Amino acid sequence: MKTVFHWGAFAAFVAVAALACGGDDGPPTGPPVEPGAPVDSMDQIAFLSDRDGTVDIFLMNADGSEQRNLSNSPGDEGNFVWSPDGSKIAYETDRDGNFEIYVMNADGSGQTNLTRNPGLDVLPVWSPDGSKIAFTTDRDGGNLEVYVMNADGSEPMNLTQSFNSSDHHAVWSPDGSKLAFQTDRDGKFEIYVINADRTGLTNLTQNPADDAYAQWSPDGTKIAFWTNRDGNVEIYMMNADGTNPTNLSNSVGDEDLPFLPSPDWTKIAFRSHRDLDDMYVMNADGTGQIRLTQDATAELGLAWSPDGTKIAFHKAQSNDFGIFVIGPDGSGLIPLADQGSSDFLPRWRPRP
Repeated sequence: MKTVFHWGAFAAFVAVAALACGGDDGPPTGPPVEPGAPVDSMDQIAFLSDRDGTVDIFLMNADGSEQRNLSNSPGDEGNFVWSPDGSKIAYETDRDGNFEIYVMNADGSGQTNLTRNPGLDVLPVWSPDGSKIAFTTDRDGGNLEVYVMNADGSEPMNLTQSFNSSDHHAVWSPDGSKLAFQTDRDGKFEIYVINADRTGLTNLTQNPADDAYAQWSPDGTKIAFWTNRDGNVEIYMMNADGTNPTNLSNSVGDEDLPFLPSPDWTKIAFRSHRDLDDMYVMNADGTGQIRLTQDATAELGLAWSPDGTKIAFHKAQSNDFGIFVIGPDGSGLIPLADQGSSDFLPRWRPRP
């Protein structure tokens, strides 16, 4: 059994970034574009790349053209998220000597430090209306807490207030009234939910195994999550109140991170070790499982297009990482960013 519940995907990013920075730096793709240059289309993908010497956030059209550096930072950028309307990007960066959360416009202009704290501030996630950002921080003594701040960085509030556990990977409910997060306050990882005003803290999973990486359905009635309660790692679905947990993947192997429902939640893309280390897609009820790739190289950083017709991902290519796109039926595999640098963590720009 493989269990990788450490303190979160930020650690996973550090591992990926370390590998990426160890690759051979390749030349930039396309002409250089200064921050503030016009953005021509909403059909775009942001991604991380080390092609300019540090890990920056780049933007490209969905066909791989017009790749340009948005952040142009002297430090390394990490996990990043588009605002719901696609007008801004919130992201981690260590340009100030520690990881802070910054925000910038979609064209790279207006880069602003939101957190301004000597602690570790990572894993930003926008509220559905774009007015707030939840994030993970160790500013209160070294343990990880979930904070919420206004989108301009004002009024940061400790949401989880555990002070002796690791609370992280918060996700907003679709109506913005609640947040689900993972915590080890009970000795192993559970999924809790809490109201945005800090009331109503509830353990949803209450299982002796590890449960983590919650994702809300668009109608707010279901939560998908990752668990090892069956002796191997599986993808489960439960009602938003924690009832009726159901094994969706039902695999003899481990279903590894990442897993990601499609925008309309009719399908779930995921990584599985049942064969080699490949990408699969299944219906949201676990039926119709299709193997999309067939090689020993992991597909990571899965990202559905807004219309659900494509999946972007990154995978190792000799000494670096490349970004590819594929259809949810396994057709149309196309390389988008594979230029001798490490290009990874693609994120499709939302449509307003």
